[in-house]
Formats: sequence, C-alpha cells, structure tokens
Amino acid sequence: MPSRKALVRRPSPRLAEGLVTHLERTPVDPVLAVEQWEAYVEALRTHGWETLEVEPADDCADSVFVEDAVVVFRNVALIARPGAESRRPETAGVEEAVARLGCSVNWVWEPGTLEGGDVLKVGDTMYVGLGGRTNGAGIQQLRATFEPLGAKVVAVPVGKVLHLKSAVTALPDGTVVGHEPLVDTPSLFPRFLAVPEEAGSHVVLLGGGRLLMAASAPKTAELYAGLGLEPVLVDISEFEKLEGCVTCLSVRLRELYV
Repeated sequence: MPSRKALVRRPSPRLAEGLVTHLERTPVDPVLAVEQWEAYVEALRTHGWETLEVEPADDCADSVFVEDAVVVFRNVALIARPGAESRRPETAGVEEAVARLGCSVNWVWEPGTLEGGDVLKVGDTMYVGLGGRTNGAGIQQLRATFEPLGAKVVAVPVGKVLHLKSAVTALPDGTVVGHEPLVDTPSLFPRFLAVPEEAGSHVVLLGGGRLLMAASAPKTAELYAGLGLEPVLVDISEFEKLEGCVTCLSVRLRELYV
C-alpha cells in the first residue's frame, strides 16, 4: 500500500523574522499564523493524511517551511543543504523524522546547496530549480542519489521567484500549472497550463482529484473546478507574506510502502 503520511512542523515564535527575497516585508501575525497552520494540518487529516510533527526548531524563523529540508523519492531521503545559511540548522530534526520512518538517508555536501522547495516531482521526473537557493553541485548530488532509483532529473532555471515550486506545481494528470509572468521557461514542461493568480500555481494533491490550495486564488480554484477537480481552500495569508505556499508547509510521503 502506498503511504499517506505528511511531515509538518509547528511555526517558530520567531516566524515574523523569516527571510523575504522577492517581496517587501510586511508584518506577520504569529498568533494568526499558528491558527492557519493548525487549519492546514487539519485539512490534510480530513482528507486521509496521517500528519507527523517534526520536532519544533524555535530558533529557526523559517522552520515551518519543512519541505525545504528534505527531498524524498520512494524510501530514500536526501537531506537538503539550504542555500540560506540561517536555515541549515533546520535539517537535523527532519533527518531524525525521516530516519524514524525507515528512510535510507543521504546528505547534500558542500559546495552543493539544495532546498526541497526547488524540487517538483511529476511521476518519476524530478524538475529542479537552478539559480535561487539551489546550485549546480546540489543538483548533481540529487541526480547521483535518485537517478539510480529510476528518477529522471531535469534542471529548470529559476530567476523570478524564490523556489521552483513558488512558480509551478502539477495537477494529478501531470499537467504543470503556473502563473506565466513568474515562470522562466514554460516550454520546458511537456504540458503547461497558465493560471490567472500567482497563488493558484501551488497545489498539494490530496488524492481523488482533490487539490489543497490557498484561499487567495479564487479564480484559479474556479478554473480547477471546471476541469473536474475539487479545490480544498485554506487561508495561509501569514505564510504568503514570507513567500510561503501550501506545498512548503508539509512533506508528503506517498511511496513509503508499509
């Protein structure tokens, strides 16, 4: 049976100090952020996902964005080496969590940098964003870890957003979706669907045609509903102020055969 486990991590009390790269800093409400995070976790549970909390990293402002700390393919985990030095202490707790689940653990080593938000898996293809927080040496190490397992790794330039998955994610049929002004090279994807709102580019596949997505993209939700999909909307406004999106807040483990 494929697994339906999701790693999540409670927001740090220092969340408001999180890094911003492409946005103007605006004040973050830490109390509201915790409420929104709890509602996000509840949405995963409601739709059949078992959520596992990674040990909090209260000193790391960005630690709620747990996706950046690891890339998992089948039963193998590659512990990231964030391009932002302040985020490197985040990986220890995530490493412990995936090891406890029985993953085989590998690491990205210097001079490589890699953040999980740069890796979009579509079937056995891994698109990896190059240019922001992930460098060429990081991509080489990802390739060395996962290509022997049958993954095909494709590097994709990223210049307009923080991570590749800030620009694009994929629908259940493998169609890549993105808000065109923020996608460097849409033609790299075999099937690309332009969506009307930036936040509509980010979907988490819950199974059964259901898409977890931000409430801030109502037009895109309508577009997806018209394709026969079922949007599940969550308000993540406080995380969006820090360039976060629905994908960043969990690591979905679908291929831990149990």
